[in-house]
Amino acid sequence: MGADFDKSSVERVYARWAPVYDLVFGAVFDAGRRASIEAAEQACGPAGGRILEVGVGTGISLPEYARRNRLVGIDLSEPMLRRAHERVAEQRLTNVEGLAVMDAGRMALPDRSFDVVVAQFVITAVPKPEATLDEFARVIRPGGEIVLVNHIGAEAGPRRAFEICFAPIARRLGWRPEFRFGRLADWAQRHGGVRLVENRPMPPLGHFSLIRFQRLVGTAV
Repeated sequence: MGADFDKSSVERVYARWAPVYDLVFGAVFDAGRRASIEAAEQACGPAGGRILEVGVGTGISLPEYARRNRLVGIDLSEPMLRRAHERVAEQRLTNVEGLAVMDAGRMALPDRSFDVVVAQFVITAVPKPEATLDEFARVIRPGGEIVLVNHIGAEAGPRRAFEICFAPIARRLGWRPEFRFGRLADWAQRHGGVRLVENRPMPPLGHFSLIRFQRLVGTAV
């Protein structure tokens, strides 16, 4: 397991990427982004719900949610959030309740205040993934979902070899190429208040995965 990132290094990485993030990564992450929005809206139901997007970045996902959903976005990077604010204003996204600079591992948000937490390409970039997942579980209501889209390291084979070669670039993006699904499964088992709903490979070539956890009804955590 690689060393955890520190908060300041993550902030520096995304401050550098903010001006060109959509241009460079918009198309690459499009399939995962759309899949996570679809999963979140399915979990909310036809009447819509309250969705927290963690790592909202430039707000590229926000216009794609149905207007029946109420959205809150947080991000550690102030430069990225400035672009999200501009997008909300330009596109008149009145269903966006708020955008805030916030640490995903210590969210200043009430317990059980969201139907879904969406985190796209985030969980391997935070300094303490398990503590961050605890926070995600804390702020969703019983029966609500955590929807992750992320690169999850291959266990073996050609993709594993590619990831080893790609590791230096991945780290400059704030990713952990060595992060395995087992780390998420271990977290869910230790937490005890969530269950795995889905683990689905996503394009391109299965390098990313859509992973969903549901908070169990009747648990105190």
